[in-house]
Amino acid sequence: MNFKIILDKRIEEFIIVITMAVMVLLMFVQSSSRYLLGNSLSWGSELAQYLHVWQIWVGASLAVRMQSHIRVDVFIKLFPPKVQRFLNLIALLCWFVFAAFLAFEGSKYVADVLISGQTSPSLHVPMWIPYLAIPIGGALMVLRLIQQMYLLFTNENGTAETEEGK
Repeated sequence: MNFKIILDKRIEEFIIVITMAVMVLLMFVQSSSRYLLGNSLSWGSELAQYLHVWQIWVGASLAVRMQSHIRVDVFIKLFPPKVQRFLNLIALLCWFVFAAFLAFEGSKYVADVLISGQTSPSLHVPMWIPYLAIPIGGALMVLRLIQQMYLLFTNENGTAETEEGK
């Protein structure tokens, strides 16, 4: 499998799997050291929280790609296929604007935090690193929504469904 396919099809899964593995290992070490040594890592739960935030934002993009977000389409199914396609496009465009807003405003916020020099309480890492999940998640959603719009007009049945989104 070449790098382009991995980047297109597996980037979210890769990030989520890595963060989940680190989080599980961290929680295991934290719990084990608390019960066996009577002392736990002072920064462990903070890192687990930041990893979980990254999982949520990247997972939102994965859900866009797999079309797993909650959607009520009873109303849309009442119309003929061409109208359904148009209504789906309107929904995707609204979502695109929201995701682009998240990416843009999230980037501005990360820049403000970077300038402030704020660090986390336990890890003492720059806070812009955990907050970077917001613009990255928003940008990944924008990318996936563009793909959904493309599929909406290239699929014969007028849907944005992919093999993994069925």
